[in-house]
Amino acid sequence: MHAIIQESAGGPEVLTLAEVERPEPLPTEVLVRVLAAGVNPTDWKARRHGRLLGDPPAILGWDVSGVVEAVGPGVARFRPGDEVFGMPRFPHKAGGYAQYVTAPSRHFTRKPAGIDHVHAAALPLAALTAWQVLHDAANVQPGQRVLIHAAAGGVGHLAVQLAKHLGAYVIGTARTPKHAFVHALGADKVIDYTREDFAETVQDVDLVIDSIGGDYEARSLRTLRNGGTLALLNPEPDEDLLRQAGERGIWAGFVLVEPDNAAMATIAELVEAGRLRVKVDTVLPFEQAAKAHELGETGRTTGKIVLTVNG
Repeated sequence: MHAIIQESAGGPEVLTLAEVERPEPLPTEVLVRVLAAGVNPTDWKARRHGRLLGDPPAILGWDVSGVVEAVGPGVARFRPGDEVFGMPRFPHKAGGYAQYVTAPSRHFTRKPAGIDHVHAAALPLAALTAWQVLHDAANVQPGQRVLIHAAAGGVGHLAVQLAKHLGAYVIGTARTPKHAFVHALGADKVIDYTREDFAETVQDVDLVIDSIGGDYEARSLRTLRNGGTLALLNPEPDEDLLRQAGERGIWAGFVLVEPDNAAMATIAELVEAGRLRVKVDTVLPFEQAAKAHELGETGRTTGKIVLTVNG
């Protein structure tokens, strides 16, 4: 099969098209013919540093949508021909930038009716991250206040919608040209972080979702009420910040998404009901994975980037 591989860590130029051996499903696994693969910040961070990839040659990618090609012994949930989407094996090596991928059957869910594979592939990692923060880590309740940074981004634009689904009052940060988009998602207030210091104007927040890091962590802490939650999507948070948060009864920490079949089923139901929609910024053939990474690393995309994978 064809796949996008990298022999070493580095810039987008290390991503190359190659012929590799097609995987075979083990017991409880399925073999999926990939039709589309989502691109996430995790991908280019792993490409750059070599983390999560194992021994070379490595194949990036965790968001996939496609068709079940074969099932391993013991699989009863799917049959060949079923359309599925999911986030296989994360944070371990999955190999989504390829024509075929294998993973435990419960790392996949039936693709929502009414959307194509491109939009389905844009959902898993970002939507699961948002859901696991909002629902599992923070247990957001109706009327609570949620601050979402990069609200027009991959995780952000889905988190806005899921927070509203849970009944929250949602504040997002985004550049002014993206305010209409974020408001259309349901945000109650949007702040242009280039013109206004959110830490000076936002108070008594119950949850902050921070995918940016740096000084955003300490500034976000200032917006939280005592007992709130600071969900950091970048690893290695500052130890002094964690201490300050603990003194105020705030849970602060790095949240790493994991495969979650029940949550994926909920996400699929919300999509089918028209209550959750994913914005696809750019679609490229998977041979142009390097270009997709270059685009993603600008930090200026709205929603997601998706690679199409053809036979």
